[in-house]
Amino acid sequence: MEMKKIAALLAIAAASGSAFATNGYFSHGYGMKAKGMGGAATAVTGDTFGGANNPATMVWAGDRLDVGLDWFSPKRSVSRVGSPGGAIDGSSESGSSNFYVPEFGYNKMLGWDMAVGVSVYGNGGMNTDYPGGELTGDPFGTCGGARANMLGGCGKLGVDLMQLIVAPTFSMKINKDHSIGVSPLFGYQRFKVDGLQAFTGVSSSGNDVTNKDYDSSRGFGLRLGWLGKVSETVTLGAAYSTKMKMSRFGKYQGLFAEQGDFDIPENFNFGISVKATPKTSVAFDIQQINYSDVRSIANGVTNSLPAPVAPNRLGDANGSGFKWRDQTVFKLGLEYEYSKELMLRAGYNYGKSPIRDGTTDDVTFNIIAPGVVEQHVTLGGTWTLANKSELTVSYMHAFSKSVTGPSALALFGLPSTETLKMHQNSLGIAYGIKFQ
Repeated sequence: MEMKKIAALLAIAAASGSAFATNGYFSHGYGMKAKGMGGAATAVTGDTFGGANNPATMVWAGDRLDVGLDWFSPKRSVSRVGSPGGAIDGSSESGSSNFYVPEFGYNKMLGWDMAVGVSVYGNGGMNTDYPGGELTGDPFGTCGGARANMLGGCGKLGVDLMQLIVAPTFSMKINKDHSIGVSPLFGYQRFKVDGLQAFTGVSSSGNDVTNKDYDSSRGFGLRLGWLGKVSETVTLGAAYSTKMKMSRFGKYQGLFAEQGDFDIPENFNFGISVKATPKTSVAFDIQQINYSDVRSIANGVTNSLPAPVAPNRLGDANGSGFKWRDQTVFKLGLEYEYSKELMLRAGYNYGKSPIRDGTTDDVTFNIIAPGVVEQHVTLGGTWTLANKSELTVSYMHAFSKSVTGPSALALFGLPSTETLKMHQNSLGIAYGIKFQ
């Protein structure tokens, strides 16, 4: 493929917004085939998204190209009740419920035992867009008497985080049954937040907390993988991704812990694929996402509120984050060859929400990042066309989930109870072509 065409595809991907929040803020799967199987892909071959799943799978993919687009629609709402005199009671639904997330992969065989390729994918993200003015007044005096938003700030409230990863990949077969692979990970992320004026007074840099438009960040990491066909019917796989060290969001150095740091967490996955019958395969993955390694994600929401002095102010090393726990995700997928031209898929994906019920530290800041869904069901299929190219579709539904807990605004003398709620749908289509 000509490099200018690849560059154009990368530019489209980089310009596209991302609003994942399925497994925490990671996607439930990478590549349209995996998305139809609940995300299970560690021990499955057949497309060019090994850079996102398991680099060792690429040497089994052959010469091919995959291009896809996923429509993603999250529905998010928040409510607060029980504050003294109803001073900060209110509810709101987030807008911006339609997002389009591209994917791109290419692989080239170098003989029978080596391959080079690239996977380009949206790693994940968060998005909320509340209209503002939900409270009956201006409880923190930040809006000149105008009605405040759900976090006491002025105007609209919301966050937009997008993460894009480009993963060039080298993979090789150790022998006829085993392969290894490596993918350097080059990351780009874009972020903005509006409506947090009520928190500028507890920041190490009050002018760099909110309403600064988009800022961008770049960084790198590494993914390693192994795949082994241990019998005629059983394949195993494993992959490990380092934490991606990202440059700081300078415009938001007064918001995120460690002066605007927002690294992409370490994660690893194990998988098995079993050929249950000549036409039926079952795949199962376990993925671990270590959000606790990133302070801006894992620090307690109330770190900066009781005593806003160094080192506990927003933006300090010990400043508030979202209090997300590590997440273990289970992915189960089924693939059935209905005919030579049609492959059908179904899947189930479960990961306990990194945001938990019942504690002050878990709810309030997550109004802008309510990654609470846990259970996903998926469907998919691939049609092989006359020219041996493929058309793949996938659908995902994330069931409604709510999290309730006491508001951190009690530290300002306004005790209350908050509830976050979310459900999601996505529908994607991809085109793949084999060159051999």
